[in-house]
Amino acid sequence: MGEGIGQGKYMSLHRSLRSGGATAAKRNVLKRFERVTLLKKRGQWKAGMKSTGLPKTKPE
Repeated sequence: MGEGIGQGKYMSLHRSLRSGGATAAKRNVLKRFERVTLLKKRGQWKAGMKSTGLPKTKPE
């Protein structure tokens, strides 16, 4: 018989599509609530500030 679909032959999976625990730890983009929390921690959050249009923040 010929080799067809479903007979143990699979396409390889690109490394960016694989699920890995290490990728979550390397995030360099923060969600809005994380940015607000970080600004409060650094003392850069002023009372009455809006959560839109926040300054750029780098994660620690």
